[in-house]
Amino acid sequence: MPALFMDRINDLAFIIDGRLVILIEHQSTINVNMPLRLFLYIARVYEKYVDNKALYRSKLIKIPKPELYVLYNGKADYPDEETFRISDAFFDSDECGESDGKLVSGFIEIEVKAYNVNVGHNDSLMRRSAVLYGYAQLVGKAREYQDSGLSFDDAIKTAIDYCIKHGILVEFLNKHSSEVRNMLFTEFDFDDAKEVWREEGFDEGREEGGAMKAIEIAKNMLSINIPIESIAITTGLALDKIESLRPGDL
Repeated sequence: MPALFMDRINDLAFIIDGRLVILIEHQSTINVNMPLRLFLYIARVYEKYVDNKALYRSKLIKIPKPELYVLYNGKADYPDEETFRISDAFFDSDECGESDGKLVSGFIEIEVKAYNVNVGHNDSLMRRSAVLYGYAQLVGKAREYQDSGLSFDDAIKTAIDYCIKHGILVEFLNKHSSEVRNMLFTEFDFDDAKEVWREEGFDEGREEGGAMKAIEIAKNMLSINIPIESIAITTGLALDKIESLRPGDL
């Protein structure tokens, strides 16, 4: 999907009609801390967008309005749409928001819209984007073939062949089938890895074993050139830690 946008800042952030859109894909579960994580992330994006010297001038700096979205394509049941707010994480969250019809002074709110993009969900949204619809079909078929007994790799290859045969994302898949296979293989493999972490008690990464597994996943994602911002959101590792894992630094 990133190739569709004209003014790309990186693989997660795009300028569209004067808006700064942050688009995140989630594999298996929705992370309720996404508003906080994206708040920290978008600050780094604005740092790259704005000339630091201009911050100390008297003239107002105009910046694009942020819009934050999560696309959920996990296996578990999930509603078509949900909204997460950073104010829910505040200690005094019941005192946030509006008072007498006015926004509380000094109050910061970050909203993240989560959309279920699995087959059979958000039909109106899917009809507006052939790419999003095709992606949902591809992921759905890959899972279907995997559930039928095929290995990860064979399920992904068969799903790609199915989509091309049925006119789904044909041009993109013909040009980038190897990259798509690597992306989906990493995505599916990470879902299974997280399930193992839960079983072993490492789900939140508080134990040394869980941290080591996150590092292993991060190395695999770096090896196929997935952006470090995506890796950070997926694994929970800090950006500087991920940078230190690049092959030249191992």
